[in-house]
Amino acid sequence: MQISPLTAAHAMAYKALMLHAYEHAADSFTSTPQERALEADSWWLRRIDNPSGLTWVWGAFADAELVGTVTVEYAAKTKTRHKGLIMAMFVHENFRAQGLARKLMRAAVEHGLARQGLRVLQLEVTQGNAPAEKLYQSLGFVPFGVEPMAVWTPDGYRSKVHMWLDLALAKDQA
Repeated sequence: MQISPLTAAHAMAYKALMLHAYEHAADSFTSTPQERALEADSWWLRRIDNPSGLTWVWGAFADAELVGTVTVEYAAKTKTRHKGLIMAMFVHENFRAQGLARKLMRAAVEHGLARQGLRVLQLEVTQGNAPAEKLYQSLGFVPFGVEPMAVWTPDGYRSKVHMWLDLALAKDQA
């Protein structure tokens, strides 16, 4: 299993994996598969190959197959440039329990640690997703609030737990 940044060549594999994620892990995402399926291929390409340098996407590969992904979006505004947002974290269900989620998250955190001026990484996780919450806490992320009724699903509303990582503390522990 290999973790590496995605390139433009991975755009269609990324699209396929994320559409699968939206379908099979629906509670974890704010978009539906139907909404994202309407996006043009160029939208998926821009997610990966963003010239601003503010969005980075990593993939987990089993041989040449993309089986997991995580994205970090860095803030562009002066007052929030010290923050990054981790999102779109997903590992295909056939490849779970192999440490890929941890490896993907470590890649995102290491990138944040190396980024000049970055102090905070944030993420949100669906409340009750115990494996994800446990993973994030093991990496030093701390909950700072719960957003009730953050997303609606056919099974009802889901709350989101907001978490953050102080990169100064993470650097000391690395």
